[in-house]
Amino acid sequence: MARLGFSDRIMMIFIYAFVIILSFSAFYPFWNALVVSFNLGIDTTKGGVTFWPRVFTLENYDIVFKDDRLVNGFFVSIARTIVGTASSILMTAILAYGMTKRELIGKKFYMLFFVFTMYFGGGLIPSYLLISSLGLMNKFAVFIIPALISVWNMIIFRTFFKGLPVGLEESAQIDGATNWGIFFRIVLPLSGPVIATLSLFTAVAHWNDWFVPSIYITNEKLIPIQTMLRQILNANIVTDMSNNLDTASAARMEAMRTITTKSLTMATMMVATLPIVMVYPFVQKYFVKGVLIGSLKE
Repeated sequence: MARLGFSDRIMMIFIYAFVIILSFSAFYPFWNALVVSFNLGIDTTKGGVTFWPRVFTLENYDIVFKDDRLVNGFFVSIARTIVGTASSILMTAILAYGMTKRELIGKKFYMLFFVFTMYFGGGLIPSYLLISSLGLMNKFAVFIIPALISVWNMIIFRTFFKGLPVGLEESAQIDGATNWGIFFRIVLPLSGPVIATLSLFTAVAHWNDWFVPSIYITNEKLIPIQTMLRQILNANIVTDMSNNLDTASAARMEAMRTITTKSLTMATMMVATLPIVMVYPFVQKYFVKGVLIGSLKE
């Protein structure tokens, strides 16, 4: 391996320094939020809590996990993410597979129609009226049905499917396999990387969405944790949350006086963020392979 010259070494130093600074600037806000969530709320208001808790406490998480609304919202988010991701990936993949068929009549028109919806939408009021007329208000299905098809994911699926060897389908058809059999027994098993990648992107979108529930959901039992977090950010509900706890003891009353909106928000944010972050390491190896295969082959 050739030795680097002086100018190359200087360039490498700048590159590494830039990467380190960029990584730190991206990671530090998350770390600071984690630190604040474990720090005594009233102590955090004094400032100076940066890299580690100054007064360690679990009271913030104690309130979060003892509040029925937040716990219920956590499970609503889990259910929405699992059901929404599985159904969206399946329906989108079926649509994409159909769009690869040469004998499909009007395929170009369908493609233009789908792409059109990526750039133009009816707006919030028409969408609200549509959801209301379909009877999806305050229903769990409002999280699932409107998000069943993703045009962008469909395009990636379609491009990936078109890159599969044609001989596979021809051989299966000779053996008597139907289109459904080919899709579920051959196409999907070969699409692991792109399915994993798009599943993660879809799951993150479902998990982080707070806007849809804030518009279409008024039933407290169907509000996901992200919308609950938004409510905490918009209003001081610490007192309301504390009323759900048993505060009869003097120790509990004293502990509740140390809780602040910021400390409670950070704890709630960690509970809402860590589950989806923990998924990334398991599908990271599919990112480059899945996205590049699905976006570059044509």
